[in-house]
Amino acid sequence: MSGGTLYIGLSVTYHDPALALLGPDGDVLYAEATERCLQYKRALNAEPDNLSYLPEVLSGLAIEPERICLALNWRRRRPLYEQAVAALGILRADGLLRTGIKPLRSPLPNYKLHHMMACQRNAIAKAGLNAVRLLRERWPKLPVRIVDFDHHHTHAASACFASPFEEAACAVVDSYGERGALAFFRYCGGQLERIHEARGLGSLGLFYMKLTEWCGFDWLHGEEWKVMGLAAYGQLDPEFHRLLGDSIRIEGLNVRHDSAALGAALARLNGRSMSELRSKAADLAHTGQQVFAERMSELLTNLHRRFPSDSLALAGGCALNSSFNGQILERTPFRRLYVPPAPADDGTALGAAYLARATDGLVGTQRGMALSPYLGARISREALERLARHAAGLRVQRFPDTIAFETARRIADGRLVGWVQGRAEFGPRALGNRSILADPREAGMKDWINGRVKFREEYRPFAPSILDEHGPEYFLDYQSSPYMERTLRFRPEARERVPAVVHVDGTGRLQSVTQDSNPRFRALIEAFRALTGIPLLLNTSFNVMGKPIVHSVEDAVSVFMTTGLDVLVIEDFMFEKPLRDDACNEG
Repeated sequence: MSGGTLYIGLSVTYHDPALALLGPDGDVLYAEATERCLQYKRALNAEPDNLSYLPEVLSGLAIEPERICLALNWRRRRPLYEQAVAALGILRADGLLRTGIKPLRSPLPNYKLHHMMACQRNAIAKAGLNAVRLLRERWPKLPVRIVDFDHHHTHAASACFASPFEEAACAVVDSYGERGALAFFRYCGGQLERIHEARGLGSLGLFYMKLTEWCGFDWLHGEEWKVMGLAAYGQLDPEFHRLLGDSIRIEGLNVRHDSAALGAALARLNGRSMSELRSKAADLAHTGQQVFAERMSELLTNLHRRFPSDSLALAGGCALNSSFNGQILERTPFRRLYVPPAPADDGTALGAAYLARATDGLVGTQRGMALSPYLGARISREALERLARHAAGLRVQRFPDTIAFETARRIADGRLVGWVQGRAEFGPRALGNRSILADPREAGMKDWINGRVKFREEYRPFAPSILDEHGPEYFLDYQSSPYMERTLRFRPEARERVPAVVHVDGTGRLQSVTQDSNPRFRALIEAFRALTGIPLLLNTSFNVMGKPIVHSVEDAVSVFMTTGLDVLVIEDFMFEKPLRDDACNEG
C-alpha cells in the first residue's frame, strides 16, 4: 500500500519510553515499549527511537507513505517552574546536592522531584533525533513534520481513541504532567475536549510512589505492583489511615496535599526505622491502598457530576492499579469502564500518533470493540528454525495443527510452559502471547512458580486467563477484562477449583479471552477445559523478576534454560526438557 501519512508516535518520557506507528487509514501498525527490545526494565533514560531497533520496525512496514509526521508525548516548551530551576542550575547533578531550598508540597523530597524533571528535560531535548536521521536514510525525499502535544492529552487519546465507546468521560491520573497530575476530558464522536486540568504537585501518583518506598520497595523500578500484592495480607491500621488520609484530600477535580498533615505523616513514617516499617509493611500497604481507593472514588464521582456519562475511559499511571479498577463500577456512578492495555506512559506513544492524525482532520473510525493489544514485534522465524536445529539436550517437535491440544495436555499433567505466539502485547501484562502458563488446580503451583521460575516474593499472585463466557461462573459481579486491567472477587464455591490463581483475599486479576481477541490462546484454554473441565489457565508474564517480558527467541531460551520451566512453545514448535517427578509438589 502506498500514499498518505505515516504517523510515528514517540513516548519520550524518561521512564517507559515507547514507539507506535499509525497508518494513513488509522490502523495501528506497531506499538511496543522500548524495554522489550533492550531487555532493560522500564528502559530508564533510553530513547524510544533506538538506532538499532527502529530500522527493523520500519523495514517490516507494508506501506510506502507520501509524508511522515513525528509526534511527541510532551510539549517541548517547558513549564515556568522547570525553566526557573533549570536556569538556577538546580537540575544539574551538583544542583541536586544543594541544601536550604524550601521543600515543595509533595510526598517526595525535592531532590527526587528535581531528578525526575532533569531526566524528563533531557529526554525532551533529544526527542526524535534518532528517528529523523533514520527516516532521512530510508525516505530521503519525504517531508517530515514534527509535532508535540500536552502529556495528559496523549494519555486521554490513548484511552478514548482505542476504546469501544462513542462517548465517554475520561480521567487521566498520574504522577505529574506539564502543569499537574490530573486532567479530565469529554470524548464524543471522535473528538476530545478538555474540561479540567489540575495545577500543582497534588498527586495520587506521587502519593502511591511514596507509599511504595515506605513499604520497602523501589518505585523507580516499577515496584508499585508489590504494594498491591502485599496489601491483601494486611489489615487496616487506624493510625496509618489517619496519617495518610489527612495528608491528601480531594477538592472537586483537584488533589491537594495539606502542608501540616503531610509534614506530620512524613515525619512520623520517615522517622521509623526501615526494619520497623517492614514489620508493618503489609498493614501499611493495605491501608495505603484503601486511602488511594477512597480518594480515587471521590475524584471519579466528582467527574461524573461534572460530566454524567455512563462510560469512563481511564488512563495515566494510576490506571495500572487493577485492585481499584475492579471496584470502580461499584464505588462510582459509572456503568462501563475502559482502561487501555498500556495506560501508563508507554501508551502515550500511541496517543501522540492518534492526536497527530486528528490534527490533520482525520478522526478515529469507531470499531465497536476495544483495540487489540497484540501490536508488538513478531518472533524471527529464522531464529526459531535455527533453535530447532541446534537445541541440544531438548526434545524438539513441531505440531502445525495440534499445538494447542499438545500444550494443554502437558499443562494438565502439571508441566510449566513458556508460550510465545504471534505479536507481542502492548502494555505491561502478558495476555497469552508472551506468557508462562500452568495448571490452576494445584495450590502448590503458585509457590513453585514464584520460587523456581519467577524468583520473586511468595505473596505475588498470578492471573487467571478465563474463557469470557465462563466468567460469571467464577467471579462475583463479573466484568469482562480483556487486558488484565481489573481485579474481581472469586465466587466462594469456585475458589477450591483453582486455588493457584486465587489471591489470599479471594480475588484474581483476570484476563477475559474471546475468539475475536486471541483465537490461538482461546483454543489452548478450550483444549485444557476439554481435558479438565476448568475453563481457565494460570497466566503470568514470560520473564524473571527484574527483567522485561521476553522479546526474542534468544530471550525466551535464556529464561527457559535458567528456570524451572519444563516446556517452551514458540509458534508451532515445542521444546521439552526431560520429565521431572511431580515437581510442583516437591518438598
